[in-house]
Amino acid sequence: MSITKDTGTAPGGDAIRTELPENAFRELKEGEEYEPLMPARYHYPEVNSWSVTWGVVMAMLFSAAAAYLGLKIGQVFEAAIPIAIIAVGLSTAARRNKSLGENVIIQSIGACSGAVVAGAIFTLPAIYILQAKYGSEMSASFLQVFMASALGGILGILFLIPFRKYFVKDMHGKYPFPEATATTQVLVSGAKGGDQAKPLIIAGLVGGLYDFIVATFGWWNEVVTTRMVGFGETIAEKTKLLFKVNTGAAVLGLGYIIGLRYALFICLGSLAVWWLIVPLMSLLFHDTVLNLGGETITTPVGQMSPEMIFKTYARSIGIGGIAMAGIIGIVKSWGIIRSAISLAGRELKGNAGGGTEVQRTQRDLSFKFIGLAAVTAIVVTFVFFWLGVMENLWFAIVAILLVTFIAFLFTTVAANAIAIVGSNPVSGMTLMTLILASVVLSAVGLKGTSGMVAALIMGGVVCTALSMAGAFITDLKIGYWLGSTPRKQESWKFLGTLVSAATVGGVIMLLNETYGFTSGQLSAPQANAMAAVIDPVMSGQGAPWVLYGIGALIALIINFGKMPALAVALGMFIPLELNTPLVVGGAINWWVTTRSKDKAVNEARGERGTLIASGFIAGGALMGVVSALMRFFDLSFINEEWMRNPLSELAALAAYILLIAYFVRATKTVKS
Repeated sequence: MSITKDTGTAPGGDAIRTELPENAFRELKEGEEYEPLMPARYHYPEVNSWSVTWGVVMAMLFSAAAAYLGLKIGQVFEAAIPIAIIAVGLSTAARRNKSLGENVIIQSIGACSGAVVAGAIFTLPAIYILQAKYGSEMSASFLQVFMASALGGILGILFLIPFRKYFVKDMHGKYPFPEATATTQVLVSGAKGGDQAKPLIIAGLVGGLYDFIVATFGWWNEVVTTRMVGFGETIAEKTKLLFKVNTGAAVLGLGYIIGLRYALFICLGSLAVWWLIVPLMSLLFHDTVLNLGGETITTPVGQMSPEMIFKTYARSIGIGGIAMAGIIGIVKSWGIIRSAISLAGRELKGNAGGGTEVQRTQRDLSFKFIGLAAVTAIVVTFVFFWLGVMENLWFAIVAILLVTFIAFLFTTVAANAIAIVGSNPVSGMTLMTLILASVVLSAVGLKGTSGMVAALIMGGVVCTALSMAGAFITDLKIGYWLGSTPRKQESWKFLGTLVSAATVGGVIMLLNETYGFTSGQLSAPQANAMAAVIDPVMSGQGAPWVLYGIGALIALIINFGKMPALAVALGMFIPLELNTPLVVGGAINWWVTTRSKDKAVNEARGERGTLIASGFIAGGALMGVVSALMRFFDLSFINEEWMRNPLSELAALAAYILLIAYFVRATKTVKS
């Protein structure tokens, strides 16, 4: 059953479609091809003064906003969906014809903000945090912050492009791409207009209002736990067994798009940590003060809450699991990596392509350019390490080899994670990078405060590279669904990266001068975690290698059990309350696509559900930004005493059931 609709004509007389083909989200049959909304045989407006100007403006605005909010309240939001919504609004207000390609470019350039911000604020403020302890020996200039962010972003782009075809075309329908799906639906709604965009708009209003009420007014609690009843509180206290579910609309929509299969694997990892490892640690080490490397711990395991055990110990197991899952993924995809390198080598010699005409929608930047640009970026990064950070040739050589190796290999891991769950475990991979960097730098003689600064700047480069790789695969998947030219997306991504890096560097320096990262006015939770990890390692206290090893062993066992190791490892690292609603959303997906005996009706209901889920994600993301801005200016109407009342969780459960009922009922409007 095709839901493709035609409204108008494209260059050459063909009809312009304003709704995605029915095979957009499923695997293609033998010999079947996917044709995007903007067919490859025609050219559409994409890169022009309108799209580039607004893309740069979005990159600047959202870089500044995301950096302020991320450091002030610890909330880093994804900019892709809000930017897509603004792009659609701008093109509609300006009455621009054929604006779909332009909106993709605006979103692609602007979305650099979220990737660069995450890479920068997760790591670089840790330098200023440690400065309070070690004095002026720990410092970083604007140039160092800018260069680390910009070079990391550029490396992430260049390392990802060779894998674009594999992730977005060869694996079509095999990965859910939740954030790309939601953003694509937003952009398509702008092309539809009128009644055709109605389901997404209504769902966006419902989801946005629902999440805004929770975040701003606190009418009900955001998280429901078994602690809301006395028996559950007792169980949590005595056995450390706990169940949590986030009742947000955006997370529910994310689960629907991910689907039940992947959601179950993710939740399996989470339950293994929260229902097995956490209670078992409390049972075995009840009266023991357990120091396994890293920051000194003074509280016996049995006196810790389940959340504290997870944060102190179990989360490190998740980091080890992600690292091993990444290595497994690299081994499994080594053929793809080798073929990409081989193709680049053949093109550099001038014998690639064989004279075959490449479709517009499959044209990447040439591998010759990518190869030369990557070598140039690596050389510039090396010079930056040598003259701008370490002032020692041998240390700089070791640093560039380590950064290049980790960034290149884990690029596919970041892209894989985004494709599966829509969340990049970049903080976990960066923690592992910092630990490895600290160990290696210490081994070659770079220790103390100089070693800490060097390791954190190296971590900033890697973190931004992996963050950019994950975000960019989302952009490229959006472009694939809609029919953009990859070469144009790839070319202008560099501009967005440079603009975002300059903006973020300025914001970090301004906030440090205005507030100071140790004043208590800036939470910077990720950077504080990085500082807490790197300080003891560089000071000789070591790292929790035992916990990393346990996580790695679990990932190996999972892989031998023929399960997706990365999906399970992500569940081990991401908090329980963010994993359980994925299963709820996945269950809704299964329910609405299996209730009818008519296969076409099930498919149509599934497509309607995707629209509703995308609306929930878009509305939740947009109102999340509004709510966070209000919190930034101390505009909060939440009653903390009510939030501590178990009745607030009971109210949340009731609201959540009503939200699910609306979701299911809205999909049943499709009768035939």
